[in-house]
Amino acid sequence: MSEENPAEDVIYAVDNHIATITLNRPHRRNALNWNAYAQLEAALKAASADDEVRCVIVTGADPAFCSGDDVAEIMAGPKSFAATRSALTIVKHSPTPAAMAALECEKPMIAAINGAAIGWGMELAIYADIRIASEKAKFSEMFIKRGLVPDVGGFYRLPAIVGPAKAAELMFTGDVIDAAEALRIGLVTEVTPHEELLTRAQALAARIAANPPLALRFIKEGLTRHSYGNPREIGAWAIEAIRRLMETEDHKEGVASFLEKREPVFKGK
Repeated sequence: MSEENPAEDVIYAVDNHIATITLNRPHRRNALNWNAYAQLEAALKAASADDEVRCVIVTGADPAFCSGDDVAEIMAGPKSFAATRSALTIVKHSPTPAAMAALECEKPMIAAINGAAIGWGMELAIYADIRIASEKAKFSEMFIKRGLVPDVGGFYRLPAIVGPAKAAELMFTGDVIDAAEALRIGLVTEVTPHEELLTRAQALAARIAANPPLALRFIKEGLTRHSYGNPREIGAWAIEAIRRLMETEDHKEGVASFLEKREPVFKGK
């Protein structure tokens, strides 16, 4: 079985029980706009619901894995968070739909990280069960640089993957780390030559997909129950914090400095 629609912002293809989801906005370094978020959510839900799929690979069209939100649209455009309802008018916040689709996907998920995984791009990598990185990969929980907090992944999964202290360091600083450092701290399990990345990910996915699919799903559920907390509760809190912070002067300065390509000046307001 094989499906593909290369005209989309997210390409979804299934072959030999492996679903490959490719972020396909290379001109924007695979930064996610609202349409791409919706397509990513739909692809993850399709993979989870398809009995033919036994393993999922998430990757990006070169040169990046995912550079996070499309700042001009998500944070500064007419449909941005800031242009919608104030956080104070929302009684109950909901977690990011694409994040929950990734976290609730019932199939084992591999992130094949072919380049920059920044902000929500690093979040997407964290949502996977296994991460393999190209030697060109870079990682950053960049949210602090925009006056924000990470999405659910930074709080829900990152401390369990790299330890609470290292997770705090990455989130507090927004530092960019390379593939070698990601391997050293356990963020990824393998670093490969760039041209071999997808082949290595496919080989691992094939070994996983060769196993009994029902047992795979129960193993994934068991790992989730043992390792993490309640993603919907944490995700809702993260979105509430993000919406509140988007009303601050520091967030507006973080966005403006990015768009104007200058260093930000934060004032704690």
